[in-house]
Amino acid sequence: MPRRILSLWLPRFGSDLSLRRAPATGPFALAARARGADRLAGLNREAEARGLAVGMGLADARALVPDLLTRPEDPRAQAQALAALGRWALRYCPWVAADGTDGLMLDITGAAHLVGGEEALLVDLTDRLARMGFEARAAIADTRGAAWAVAHVGRGGVVPRGESERALMPLPLAALRLEAETVEGLERLGLRLVRDLVQIPRASLARRFGPAPMMRLDQALGRLSEPVSPAPETPCFAVRLSLPEPIGLRGDIDAGLTRLLERLCAHLERAGQGARRLLLDLSRVDGSTVHLEIGLARAMRTPEAMQPLFARALEGLDAGFGIDRMRLSAEQVEPLPVQQITTKGAEGQDALADLLTRLCNRVGFEHVQRHLPADSHIPEKGFTIAAAAYSDPAPDWPAAPPRPLLIFPPEPITGQGRRLPQRFRWRGQSWRVVAAAGPERISPEWWLDDPAWRAGLRDYWRVQTDQGARLWLFHTPQRDGWCVQGIFA
Repeated sequence: MPRRILSLWLPRFGSDLSLRRAPATGPFALAARARGADRLAGLNREAEARGLAVGMGLADARALVPDLLTRPEDPRAQAQALAALGRWALRYCPWVAADGTDGLMLDITGAAHLVGGEEALLVDLTDRLARMGFEARAAIADTRGAAWAVAHVGRGGVVPRGESERALMPLPLAALRLEAETVEGLERLGLRLVRDLVQIPRASLARRFGPAPMMRLDQALGRLSEPVSPAPETPCFAVRLSLPEPIGLRGDIDAGLTRLLERLCAHLERAGQGARRLLLDLSRVDGSTVHLEIGLARAMRTPEAMQPLFARALEGLDAGFGIDRMRLSAEQVEPLPVQQITTKGAEGQDALADLLTRLCNRVGFEHVQRHLPADSHIPEKGFTIAAAAYSDPAPDWPAAPPRPLLIFPPEPITGQGRRLPQRFRWRGQSWRVVAAAGPERISPEWWLDDPAWRAGLRDYWRVQTDQGARLWLFHTPQRDGWCVQGIFA
């Protein structure tokens, strides 16, 4: 059966979506940061009629249309809405794929007769979108490229079977989905329409513009296959428990949670995944919902180890008039292949991960951190700080001289000359050196402009004071001064 492709274009998708959620009257535009300035990223029809265009600077647009209403562009919300429209479009055919950020491609081969034919399908699709508040233009043709060209550059509608080439010939080169620079270069040669491109020798054209022009032409004419490939669905790991009678006792909630965890972990095991974040939704009989979320420092799918982590979240839970539905979902998962549990050190690693899980759920995952080595010989740059739950400990740190337990910005002390001062004042106290080791010379990273190291190289000393403190002092020969930068344990 010959293929038939439907191209759906939503030319004002961003602005239509924003106005659908928060209606407004008058000229309207979406603004986004681009090329160092705020620019228009989407317009409604009234703003376009007032002379505005996408890409125009926001300041120029306001000068031209003082009553222009603007909102910031939300690409994430637009992507979510387009995905939702893709699922909605499955009513017409089983193969739907996103086409850029403002359109869809539908493979309606063998499906149009279910809604009365291609013309009826097109009318039904655009009418439903218009009632949703979206301006739409659609076209049906034999190939994906031809359908896109007629929808975006042509007038839309149904191209009869076998007529795609005739419909493409009078269209401008932009109908072939070429880059703007390529179209501009072809136009400088006098090639403005698709029919002009067909008459040029392929070899000479490829030498100058690469394979893209002829590849797009062949795709549009059906000489190269271009299937509609929907993005794979992200698996959803979630289980639900509907209760015949509302519950409110802690023991009953724990029993329901146990059943949910066993079922969820079974799903995760079949998929070779482990949970890193769990969400428990408890629906009350009055319609309200309690959301309890926990994180895990390591991927896990063991019900017995996961259930105690909910204990703190369930403390003081207000069940209201009772809970009649429970839903447990793994919001974040990671691959968790089967491992040998007798591996040396595995038990210790699991115990540390469990400790991190308990700590992180109490104080926050971003507040439990670990140090990791960094590629720098500068003391304060020789390490990085990372969240302990989302990083692995370094197997071994590079060999280096002893470093203080606490490093802080340099603090000047009294003392001049290259000789280590035997007495000095620091932080309002008088200190006397009883032992010292050094110097250790450290040079700045000349390839980086670090304001703290503009004074040049430093000579570091480890000193023991009469008060018991072990300090880290350095001398800067260029400025002939001494500073304290750290305290040893």
